[in-house]
Amino acid sequence: MQLSKGLLIAIEGIDGTGKSTQARRLVAALVKRGYSVALSCEPTGGPHGRRILEASKSERSLSPREEVDLFIADRKAHIQELIKPALKEKEIVVLDRYYFSSVAYQGVLEGMTPDGVREANEAFAPEPDLWLIMDTDPATGLGRVNRRGQGTTGFEREEYLEKVAAVFRSLTGPRIRHVDASASVDDVAGQIEAAVLDLCEKHGEA
Repeated sequence: MQLSKGLLIAIEGIDGTGKSTQARRLVAALVKRGYSVALSCEPTGGPHGRRILEASKSERSLSPREEVDLFIADRKAHIQELIKPALKEKEIVVLDRYYFSSVAYQGVLEGMTPDGVREANEAFAPEPDLWLIMDTDPATGLGRVNRRGQGTTGFEREEYLEKVAAVFRSLTGPRIRHVDASASVDDVAGQIEAAVLDLCEKHGEA
């Protein structure tokens, strides 16, 4: 299937909402239908992303400003190395986290604001054609993370995640769709696939 332009799809939400599972399922569904798809995630495996992940596994060793700057550096490299080239080839790029995660996670840190972090990212980052924001309460999300045996990190404290979830829920717009992540995995996958296929049809080549 050929598109008239590349499409950028971002799946967002707090940990434990099933983002990664749904990203993989979406990619599989799109590939089965003949679309060319690139799946990626943030933080990336690049040098800035590795430093972010290392810091998240320990007591906070970065200042809020340092966190924001690292995410921006990682995202700029991601955009130049993967996202823009794939979009230029008219591929569908599916992201497991993008800059709304920075808006929600870093935007509630001391000295930061969601609007300020969003403005800093939108100065350089392409806006997705569709945001899929997975929604569940933090206690449920943390329970899922713990059942997977992953434990919790500095990013996963429930009180903190309440603030993060509130930011995600406040995000609205014509390209933003909130998805009830408490539904079954199959039901959520069906909703996401339908929304993305509708977008693909709108941008299909005549």
